[in-house]
Amino acid sequence: MAELREKWSLKGTTALVTGGSKGIGYAIVEELANFGARVYTCSRNENELQECLEIWRKKGLKVEGSVCDLLSRTERKKLMKTIENVFDGKLNILVRPLLFDSSIL
Repeated sequence: MAELREKWSLKGTTALVTGGSKGIGYAIVEELANFGARVYTCSRNENELQECLEIWRKKGLKVEGSVCDLLSRTERKKLMKTIENVFDGKLNILVRPLLFDSSIL
């Protein structure tokens, strides 16, 4: 597995994964960080986000995050400003997992 990680290294890259506190988003955050990327994630739920950040830090992964509701234009702008500051203007990977919204049924 170490050989695979070296071959597919993301060391030196930065990633933003929205909705990273559960489900597919959580798995993507962890996988990118395991391959060496610095990852930033956001979630609407502060408690879930803090629990995840604690888990990732204990694993030694480079993950940061903040609370953000992407439905709010103001919060999206604030998030992008934060990302710009955290990653010194360099964002290599953007992942926004599609979520099933039962309200459309």
